[in-house]
Amino acid sequence: MPGGRLTQAERQQIASGLADGLAYAEIARGLDRPTSTVTREVMRNGGPTGYRADLAHRATEHRTHRRRPAAPRGTPAPSPVDGRDMEAVAAFEETFTTVMMASGMPKMMSRVMACLTITDSGSLTAAELAQRLQVSPASISKAITFLESQAMVRRERDEGRRERYIVDDDVWYQSMLASARSTAQIVDIARQGTKVLGPHTPAAARLENVARFLDFVTESITRAAEQARDVLHTSTPTPPTPPTPPTDTGTPHTDRA
Repeated sequence: MPGGRLTQAERQQIASGLADGLAYAEIARGLDRPTSTVTREVMRNGGPTGYRADLAHRATEHRTHRRRPAAPRGTPAPSPVDGRDMEAVAAFEETFTTVMMASGMPKMMSRVMACLTITDSGSLTAAELAQRLQVSPASISKAITFLESQAMVRRERDEGRRERYIVDDDVWYQSMLASARSTAQIVDIARQGTKVLGPHTPAAARLENVARFLDFVTESITRAAEQARDVLHTSTPTPPTPPTPPTDTGTPHTDRA
């Protein structure tokens, strides 16, 4: 599998694949690259409808020139944490952020959500988030306010009376319910519209169909979330410890007749 930065030819191939309606995974297979590489490349350079190979190539070169100069020789590389490849962790965090942005979440909110999610504790203070993401406390505050409104994070005070922002096991369940409640509001307003527009008009019929569709989807999502909630609290099984091979004592083996 080729490594390093994407070449201009590869970016042209990505642009062609997008124009042909190919999925990211299919484009990635053609390039022999990870799907995350293609996803990240497209989303940071205009998205699937705005991606241009030449502009993406120039933007990457510009970002490269703006980065800090390489560390002098003899500078030790960052130590792995718990055996993790920290470069791979950083790349995953960026991909996680990109995918959430593609789902419609604003950039800073996506960055905060990704940062919280990949910490083992699932909990950081505003100062820790600001330091990790290299942004202002005001940006963190705005992002947290949005994420709280979507029931994606919660806050509590630690022993030092500092506010901590938490992504726990139940956050995705609560977020699904919040999304269902938001959709239910659209159902209500659509049904109000059918009365205002008159029951026999094409516009009213359209709104009624929308209301019926969203009502069904909302009910299905809520029911599925309730049924699957326990999955969020399932512990990952610890792999069994392989048996210790017998110690060779050096005693010669004798076959019995």
